[in-house]
Amino acid sequence: MKKLLLTLSAVAVLGLAANAQTEKGKFIVGGQVGYHGSSVKDTDNKNNSLIINPNVGYFVADNIAIGTGIGYEWSKYEQANYPESTESAFVLTPFGRMYSKNDGPVKFFGQLSVPMAWGTQKIDDTKTATTANYGVELAPGIAYFPTSNIGVEFKVRGLFYNNSSVTEESTDTKVTTDMYGLNVNSLAPTVGVTFHF
Repeated sequence: MKKLLLTLSAVAVLGLAANAQTEKGKFIVGGQVGYHGSSVKDTDNKNNSLIINPNVGYFVADNIAIGTGIGYEWSKYEQANYPESTESAFVLTPFGRMYSKNDGPVKFFGQLSVPMAWGTQKIDDTKTATTANYGVELAPGIAYFPTSNIGVEFKVRGLFYNNSSVTEESTDTKVTTDMYGLNVNSLAPTVGVTFHF
């Protein structure tokens, strides 16, 4: 009997903790930090890239949060017999997120985000082009709340559209590329941790 009461109490506490994290007036903090490097053996060919994109959101109503991410992206390419090239960009990602209304430590969510980035391309530290990216993404996911302040999330990219442009500095020539698609690979989700307070 004592074990049954303890189990029921634990389930009740987990349910209340999950509900408390997505109620009106709470904050959600998370983001993305990534580094990628590669080099080709026995050559001078190498690439490095870095992204830092923290985000913060506020629950304007129970289970509904709005927020934004503000960050920076940088890439450097080195190849034998070619000049060094770099790309950098300021990133802004406003988002809206809606969680399911169920009780318990697991909640489903959908997130609508509008990723944007503005940057430059350089060759040997000389600016050669400016870049601009605008997109929209609708991503489904699931969040598990093991404690009252931490959410572990699994999310797939979902439905997306992106418009990117590169404007050459010397000729003012602009090349625009549109990308769109549906990417719901449940075998390769992004995994993240968010903090709720």
